[in-house]
Amino acid sequence: MSSKKETVIRAFRGEAVDRIPVGFWKHYIKDFGKFNAGLEDKEVIEENLAGAKKFKEEFDPDFVKIMTDGYFYIPVVGDTLDTVEVDESKKAAYIADFVKLIEGYRDIYGDDTFLAVNIFSPLGVVQSAISDGFGDNTPRIQNALKTTPEKVLAAVSRVADGIIDVINASVKPGLADGIYFSVNTLGNTIPEDEYKAFIAPAEEKIIAAANKLSQDNILHICGYMGSRNNLNIFKDYDVEVINWAVYAENFGLKEGKQFFGNKAVIGGFGNTKNDILYKGTKEEIEAEVKKIIADVGRAGVIVGADCTVPSDIDIERLKWVRDALK
Repeated sequence: MSSKKETVIRAFRGEAVDRIPVGFWKHYIKDFGKFNAGLEDKEVIEENLAGAKKFKEEFDPDFVKIMTDGYFYIPVVGDTLDTVEVDESKKAAYIADFVKLIEGYRDIYGDDTFLAVNIFSPLGVVQSAISDGFGDNTPRIQNALKTTPEKVLAAVSRVADGIIDVINASVKPGLADGIYFSVNTLGNTIPEDEYKAFIAPAEEKIIAAANKLSQDNILHICGYMGSRNNLNIFKDYDVEVINWAVYAENFGLKEGKQFFGNKAVIGGFGNTKNDILYKGTKEEIEAEVKKIIADVGRAGVIVGADCTVPSDIDIERLKWVRDALK
């Protein structure tokens, strides 16, 4: 019998496994307004780690996404595409806290659990910086890509360099085993050619840096709350594992596995309160597990969800998934 981490890595690499791994993740802090407030409010990191410890005790997943609640985005200064850049006066403190958070997860889960640290695309950082908090500034990004796309490219590239510094400090023995890289096309509002020309280079630069540190990196094409993406944009990203919103995109694991060149996949379940995982009966969840595996097969698959599951989900439901896979 392989260890948990060995089983997950074998699944990531498409090798035979004696059991199919399971991994779900959820947020651990209650106040969404504090998702980027860790440097100012040290209680955020404690709340995050307390939630992770509870989740370990209640469910103990095979694969763990390190939730960076409190430290979503690297600190930046500037509120326009011309001026936004990493805040060098805060970067060292941010990285120190970020590493401390990872150390906390490693202490909780030990050496035998695969830990992938959540990293957001620089597009999300820039989007937040030039809007009011986490407000929607999509038209501004859209317009800039039409009028001054080189400014978008320069902004996301500057921020990407700072994110690479975070990754270099985070992915190493005893800390994170790889990255869980979250990307999205702002609700499918950025045309494919513009995204590939002016956003993708920064994202691919981040992936290349992560690949120097670990073979086992994951691309999460975020479909949170049903948001859509053009999956074709990310088809050739050089990652080992793919996770996308099966239900939001109406694109199953088997189809996606073929589309992404037979890379390993994570998912199968919807993540909203309207989906089977949250409100279905035990029998319905067990039937869904069987349906997922019958469709995608046993090789190169980790059963999980489209994205973050609701914070108030009944943990028993996640156990039903794992038990059904046995």
